[in-house]
Amino acid sequence: LYLATPPTQAELSAILKKLEMEARDLIRFKEPVAEELGIKYADKRSDAEWVQLMVKNPILIERPIVITSKKAVIGRPPEQVLELIDS
Repeated sequence: LYLATPPTQAELSAILKKLEMEARDLIRFKEPVAEELGIKYADKRSDAEWVQLMVKNPILIERPIVITSKKAVIGRPPEQVLELIDS
């Protein structure tokens, strides 16, 4: 679904806020697209630049992401989702 309808920059920024993460921490650097783009975790980019990369290349977004009205977690390991539901 996220590949057919990628999140916007504003949506990704809101998700990152709920995740309490920096944008680079949401990127899957082992994806072939990341290698093709030549991006690395250590690259000096602003959060806005990392977010824009994910908007243009949604395959780079770490997944699954479980989102509630107040918080979000990466669904790996599954126990993180259970903690979110229990909170």
